Parts: sequence; structure tokens; C-alpha cells
Amino acid sequence: MTHEIILSVRNVRHQYGERVVLDVPRLDVRKGELLALVGPSGAGKSTLLRLLNFLEKPTQGDILFHQTPYTPENLPLHLRRRITTVFQKPMLLDMSVRRNVAYGLRVRGERDGRAREDAALRSVGLQDLANAPARTLSGGEAQRVALARALIIEPEVLLLDEPTANLDPANVRIIEAIIARANRERAMTVVLVTHNVWQARRLAQRVAFLYEGQLLEIADTRTFFEHPSHPKTAAFLHGDLVY
Repeated sequence: MTHEIILSVRNVRHQYGERVVLDVPRLDVRKGELLALVGPSGAGKSTLLRLLNFLEKPTQGDILFHQTPYTPENLPLHLRRRITTVFQKPMLLDMSVRRNVAYGLRVRGERDGRAREDAALRSVGLQDLANAPARTLSGGEAQRVALARALIIEPEVLLLDEPTANLDPANVRIIEAIIARANRERAMTVVLVTHNVWQARRLAQRVAFLYEGQLLEIADTRTFFEHPSHPKTAAFLHGDLVY
């Protein structure tokens, strides 16, 4: 079975000063998959996500989008708009929930997106808060607004950086359902950074393990959890690695 590759990492090494934070010879993200990136704090997961969204340029190596290498400087706007990131702490604008959700459409010059706004609000269960000021939302509600704002523009690739960190179980379930639905019903490619290995197991088709900037293992989810090939992966899954 062949898999179309949408994002690729080739011989990437990334440093902050003298400190090497990422050293990944190869990683391919398949079109339409949900890939989870797991590993201890400081493993390089969020850095890799920033590179995949062309927010930073790797110190060495290439990030390819549809087999073509790009950098933050030469990625065309129409391609940049096909990849979006939802961060752990969403930055909402000081306006209503609806206007936050519609922001991406307005930036693109789409002024008649009311039906899409309504659909996006319904998809995250916030239709009753459409006119509420964003500053009055709970953490879980704010994260749902950030997801709706990302999904309304229908990106080809959705990158998620700890989208359920510090949320209560009810909001975790809601957000996981939104992510799974976007991947399943829209065939949206999703790369999910999470500390929660059970979340990775619930949502992902493949899981990659990063440790001290190295990609030690990547496998389909069942194999990753039931038959890890690297001893550090097994130690991580058993809770033996120090965070």
C-alpha cells in the first residue's frame, strides 16, 4: 500500500545557540493521517511542530511540503494558508466568540461566511456563546474557539500543540471528538503533540516517540503500544523515564 506524503523532514538539525534541540534524519507525514508526537518534556516535540508550520527555519536540513522544500521566507502565501496551528494557550482577540471564529475568513477577504461561522460554532458546541466576549470564556471554551477558528478555513494540515493540557475531563472529551471528526470526516491531516499517551492511543493512526531531540521510534498505534521496538519507548510507556 502506498501513502501520499504531505510533509517531510529531511536531515533536520535545529539549534538554539550551541544547544541542539532537534536532530531528525527523516520523518514523513502521510496525507489524511492523524500522527501523534509523544515524549518527555524538552524532547523537541513543539520545536518540530513549529518547523512543520514553517514558523522557524531549521539550522540544517529541509522541510518539504508536497515534496518541495520551503523555508519561512519562500513559502507562498497560498500554501502557508493550507497549514495552521492551534497552540496550547490560544491567543483570542478581544471581541466576540463569533468574530474570533470568523477572523481567518475575514483576513482572506471572505465577507459572507455567516453559514460557515454557524457551522463552525455548532461543530465545537459554542453556538449559544456566539455573541459572548471571548475574555469571559473558560480555558476549555477558549480552546474550542481556537479549534473552530482553525477548522473554519479548512486547512489541509492541522497542527496541534497540547490542545487539552490542563483541561478537565469533560473538555478533553469534547476536544478529542472535534479532532477525531475533522480527521475522519474531512480527511484532514493532523499532527498532534501530546504528553498524554492514552490520548495518542485513542486518536492516532501512527505514533512517533521523541527523546532528547531524537526520533527514536515511529509505528502504527497498535504496534507502538503493544510491541515497542526501542527500550526507551518501552520505558516511557511504562512511566520509567524521568520528565
